[in-house]
Amino acid sequence: MSHAFLSDQWIEAARDIRHRYAADVPRIDAVVRINVVTTKVPFGDGTVKAYIDTTSGTLDMELGELESADLTVTTDYDTARQLFVDQDPTASMQAFMQGRIKVEGDITRLMMMQPAIPQTDTAEIVAAEIKSITA
Repeated sequence: MSHAFLSDQWIEAARDIRHRYAADVPRIDAVVRINVVTTKVPFGDGTVKAYIDTTSGTLDMELGELESADLTVTTDYDTARQLFVDQDPTASMQAFMQGRIKVEGDITRLMMMQPAIPQTDTAEIVAAEIKSITA
């Protein structure tokens, strides 16, 4: 079953997928705490606040906000989907250069996150399953 990206149902289904593969995913050594504000969301009040936290050694993405985040990334819904679901690095760079991604805080923490996330066969399976549940 597919769910609207960033909806409560999508977050729950994506969490279930990440948990199912947790034992097979290598530890993330970089500690990054990011608040993500997504605008122009086609449901709710049009804005979703979520966060990414790697302090546990895994990538946790949940709805809400972290109190002491290293940075806050603000972008529109379509760009967020390209970043988190499609994982399109070209689209990410273009969006940043075009001002569709705004970063407040320590941008170096954001830059260190991508190479710190292990790119394994299991990570690709998790990404494909998350993409498959996204409407």
